[in-house]
This record gives sequence, C-alpha cells and structure tokens, in this order.
Amino acid sequence: MARSTYPEWIFDGSEIPDPMGRGERAVRWLGMLKHPKSTLPGRPFLLDPWQERIVRRIYGPRHEDGTRIVKTVVLLLPRGNRKTSLAAALALLHTIGPERAPGGEVISAAADRKQARLGYAEALGIVGAVPQAAANTRVVDSRNRLIFPRDGSFYEAISADAGTQHGRTPAFVLADELHAWPKRGLWDVLRSGLVKQKGSLLVIATTAGRGQENIAWDIIEDARRVARGEVDDPSILPILFEADRDCDWTDEAVWHRVNPGLVHGYPDIEGLRQLAREGRRRIGDREAFRQLNLNIWLDHSADPFVDMEIYDEGAAPVDLDALADAPCWLGVDLSSNHDLTCVVAAWRDEAGGYAVHPWFFCPEDNLRLRADRDGVPYPAWAEQGFIIPTPGNVVDFRAVEDTIRDICERFAVQEIAFDPHLARNMLNSLLEDGLPAVEMRQGWVTMAPAVKELERAIVGHQVSHGGHPVLRWCFDNIAVHTDSAGNRMFHKGKSRDRIDGAVACAMAVARASAEGAASIYESDEWSPELMVM
Repeated sequence: MARSTYPEWIFDGSEIPDPMGRGERAVRWLGMLKHPKSTLPGRPFLLDPWQERIVRRIYGPRHEDGTRIVKTVVLLLPRGNRKTSLAAALALLHTIGPERAPGGEVISAAADRKQARLGYAEALGIVGAVPQAAANTRVVDSRNRLIFPRDGSFYEAISADAGTQHGRTPAFVLADELHAWPKRGLWDVLRSGLVKQKGSLLVIATTAGRGQENIAWDIIEDARRVARGEVDDPSILPILFEADRDCDWTDEAVWHRVNPGLVHGYPDIEGLRQLAREGRRRIGDREAFRQLNLNIWLDHSADPFVDMEIYDEGAAPVDLDALADAPCWLGVDLSSNHDLTCVVAAWRDEAGGYAVHPWFFCPEDNLRLRADRDGVPYPAWAEQGFIIPTPGNVVDFRAVEDTIRDICERFAVQEIAFDPHLARNMLNSLLEDGLPAVEMRQGWVTMAPAVKELERAIVGHQVSHGGHPVLRWCFDNIAVHTDSAGNRMFHKGKSRDRIDGAVACAMAVARASAEGAASIYESDEWSPELMVM
C-alpha cells in the first residue's frame, strides 16, 4: 500500500532540527510583524501552530557547513487558509528580514498581473503596519517593487504574461498559484536564475489545478513521490494538503483534515457549508468545491467522459509486436491542416476488450507556437516520439497516408475508418490500391454507439492504451453532450484543447466491435468500387 503524502509532521509534535537557531530566528522575526487586517490588540502577524511548524521546517535544518537543507517548498493548500499572507511574510523575511542578502532579488511570480499584485499588496500592507519597516523601505508602485535601500535588496511582483524575464538572479522566488500558469517560459527563467545564488529558496504556493499537461502537475507529482519516500531528496519539502479523489466531499472531517486553518477559524466553516449545499445541486459548483476547497486535482472537463483514474488503469504497455498477426481496425481523424491529426489502431481481445495505439501528427513549424497556445508540451512529446512532426506549418497528409500504409503492411488491418469531411482524396487513394478504407461519418447515428462501446470498455477495465500521454490528454479534454434519448457524444465544450485522439479511438473501437462476424473484406462480395460514393 502506497504511503500517504499527508504532512503528519506538522501536527505530531516531532522535533524539528535547528542547530544554528535559524528556524527560531525566522519565527521570532515574523512574530514582530503586524497585519493591517488583524483583529487582535496591536494587530500582530500571528503564526498559528501549523504555520510556525512550516517556518521552522524550512529554515531550521542545516547542512554541516551551515547552509539550509530545504531549497524548494511545495505548498499545496486549499483556498482560504491564508496562503498569500504566509507567502508574503516569507518574501519579506528575505527582503528586509534576517534572511536577506545584499542586493538580493525577491520575486513573486503569478499567472497574470492581477494575481501577482495580490501577494505584493499583502506585503505592502504588512510593511505599512510596522512604522520602522515602512520608514526603511521605498515603494516603486509602478513596478510593483518594494526596495530596502540599506542593502539594495528588493521585492518585486511579476507575471507570466509580462514577457521574458531573462537576467534575473533571484535569492527567493514565490511561484504563486502555479496551476494557473499558461506556459513554462517564466518558470524556466526563474528556476535557472535561482541556481546562480547560493542559499536561494523557491516556494511554490498553489491550490490544485486541472489536467496533467502543465508545470504544476509535474511539480506536485514529484513532491508526492518525495512525500511517499519513493524519491530521496531532502532539498524538497512537500506540504501537501489534498483530499483523496474518491473521498466523501460532503464530510466535514475531510474539510478539517485538508484545511489546517479551519480549527483557527479560517476559512469560514459556514461559507464552506454554503458552497457544499450549492455543490449538491450543481455539478460545476461541486467540482469547483472539490478543486479549490479540498485540493482535489481534477480532470480538464467538468462533465468528463470517464473517470481518468479508471482510464489510467489501462496504462500497461501494449506489445505491438505481439499483435502483428491479430485483426486490426484503424480510426482516422484528419482534423484541419493546422491541428492534430490522429490515427488509432484497435485490436480485440478474447475477453471482449481492446488494445489501442495512436499515431499523432502535428506541423513541425507550429510545435512551439501550439505549445504556448494550448499550454501543453508539444515539443517534448515530439522529442519523445509521441507526436510525428510533419514538415511545414500544416499537417502533411502525405506523411499521414504513408504511415497508414506502413501500418497496413505491419498489421492485419481489416478496415480504415475515415470521417469523409477532409479525407476524400486520401480515402480514394487507399481504395485504388486495394486497402480497406471506409467512411464513418461523425453524426449521432454512427458516433453515439461508438462512444457507448468505448465507455463500456474503459469503465469495465477492458482497454489497454499504454499510457500514451497525448491520447490521455485528448480523453481528459472531452466534455459529453447527451440527447433526449440518452445518447452521448464527444464535445470539446468551451475548451480549445484537442479531442482528436479520443474521436479516432472511438472510431477504431466501434469498427472492431462491429466485426464480431467475418468482415466483408474477407468475402468474395467486396471490391474497392463498392466503397466509392
């Protein structure tokens, strides 16, 4: 059984090493701050016990040479637990406090200017509440910058939509709400800048996000491995307050477990109860509650086709060599020349399930542009062999056709199903050479049964897909439309994300399912001319 990632050490009273007293020093300094919104006498900046434990765990443990052991803090915390206040205080600890370095750059980075401004405004409020701190700092509000002139250190808020930030040498970086960052350019610049400064610290403070094709998912998943003991890296401190996906989201005991501030009065318990009541009535509100208030990492779609955890159970490798002589059916979604094109092969097994394998194609010249636009790692997928880049800035359908012909030579292909909308020339070309190309239109009559069969197989743990990341992304993007008769169809909803691979997979599985009897292509009645309309 996998070990829990829950940070029990925050509550168990265990000793936190502090050989040089740096943890104690940080706690004492933060205790001297004030918060303008505090309702306590004197408006102190109060560290609740769970927050104090975090501060001590970051700054106390040291190597023998005195350098801090923790280099990266991954703080996954639901909304309303004063994450912004704690992060802003830590930023000030490195700007005007005892952790500052002469000329040190303290950077707070967020997805957009509005989010970046939140942490900056919080820090200004704290400084303004302490007369001595206010007197010894200077604000350049037009640049979202707080300067400590005596040492030349400064705190600045920047955003991922503000262009490149090369040349930075930060001593401290707060990556705020990393799940919302649209691309990784700023992340890479700041990460590379941190290594220039000895003793630098990265704090990632975020709520849960959606999907797995983003920076935050990779970082959180790595932190989970550290928390479970699968990876030995003491430089990473995982602080992961997240509920299980299959938990009872209405159980207030779950709320208290993942919201450490609740016992101290924040977030407001009555507010959570109201959100939960609304979530019982509206699926969108329920999913938002699970994501933002319970930190359950969700799939892309609010109306998903299948539970992606069930889908992921089919990630065992598919042995293509072992399938060389087995009957095979292809689904082809050519999309437009600028988008992903996909060919999916499906093989039936004796238990009524399927093995599937995709081939994706994307214009080579657009890989980086598409990665920035869609927020997914097209260049990395291409480098890893999960996408076939075709020359130019549009999909080269000749490369797609050549791949289909290669597949037909390698496997016992029974049918090649096309949506005829963009496939007329390719379909006729294949037919002329005696290959079993067929039309499969994308309307309710053909696709609703296809979707139903694919859903049956996935939910029944009868689809093996090898964990192909691009195919998974396509499935994760699906929204489902249901007609009055209960038939279901794939849809992207309002998302720009692609579902092409899932569509091609449904086509291939549907054709494989329909061939329980001998295929027409194995009979004397079939000829290519029969398929020309």
